[in-house]
Amino acid sequence: MTATTPRTATPGSTTPGSTSPGSTTPGSTTPGAPPRAVGQPFDRRTVLAAGASVVGVGLLAACGSGSGASSGGGVRATPGGPLVALADVPVGGAVAVTTSDGVKVVVAQPAAGQVVAFSAICAHQGCAVTPDGDRLNCPCHGSVFEAFTGAVVTGPAEDPLPAYPVTLDGDAVVEA
Repeated sequence: MTATTPRTATPGSTTPGSTSPGSTTPGSTTPGAPPRAVGQPFDRRTVLAAGASVVGVGLLAACGSGSGASSGGGVRATPGGPLVALADVPVGGAVAVTTSDGVKVVVAQPAAGQVVAFSAICAHQGCAVTPDGDRLNCPCHGSVFEAFTGAVVTGPAEDPLPAYPVTLDGDAVVEA
């Protein structure tokens, strides 16, 4: 490792990327604090505030409404259109869909041509459940629901998933 000598500007000269001694950066993230002089270390509040901001943005991104199976988003319906094609719902299984209004729902097909639907939001603490065969799994705390009835199979959830009214319109599952 080699040591470097800090560069200092001489009066009246400029070096690319440098400012004259005593100059300051515009503003400070600490309310009421004077601007920070170039080359001065950040104060503890500024560092903590910046760190909290980065963590907060990361949490918001993680909680965002994705459309992947892991988020329980699944297929998004178009306004006035079907929730999902019947052919896309496996017999003996379920799929996650999102209504055109943004409501997360799980549509199941217990037997050929028979459809039921339930809220995809876990009754325990509001996480989106994901279909897995004839079960709906909550990734947050491990609750498991029966895909054809919405009943709790394994807690900590105590209440079943609320039914969501659907019917068949030809080969499409639509809101009832």
